[in-house]
Amino acid sequence: GVDSYDAIISFLKDHEIKPDKILITHSHWDHIGDAAKLKKNLQIPLYIHSKDVPNLKNPGADGLPCWDTIPGTEPDLLINETDTISIGNLSFRVIHTPGHTPGGVCFYSEKENILFSGDTLFKGSIGNLSFPTAQPDLMWPSLKKLAILPPQTTVYPGHGPSTTIGAETWLSNAENIFGS
Repeated sequence: GVDSYDAIISFLKDHEIKPDKILITHSHWDHIGDAAKLKKNLQIPLYIHSKDVPNLKNPGADGLPCWDTIPGTEPDLLINETDTISIGNLSFRVIHTPGHTPGGVCFYSEKENILFSGDTLFKGSIGNLSFPTAQPDLMWPSLKKLAILPPQTTVYPGHGPSTTIGAETWLSNAENIFGS
């Protein structure tokens, strides 16, 4: 997010962690605010879905109002549905979940039963579908992909508290709940 650079660098130093990549769930300004600075200063590659590249390269291209200037950057690797990304001993499968943004993705580790859902899924809710580049009709199939994950899967959303797939019993019926 915006102004997260110092906190991230401090956390990395305090825990003696050396990151080797930046994974972006989607390109809204509150998720890419310091991505360019982190990429440049840590000299690590940035991964994103191709459909969210325009806003990564030119923040604000998505039409969302932002009160800060965010530098754009080029992606180093484009990720797609079913790609596998390794982080240390962990392996994450990319799940393309358009709806909130065209290139929204979630990162799922079957071994660890965890899902990083970005703004696709929150505890009891979903990402905003009124934004200029949102695609509400694509959100419902995206949520159905998540509904079939094991119920014990812990979900870490881009905002708010964690949840589990099993606690979100409404997922496969989301269109009837959140649709217009």
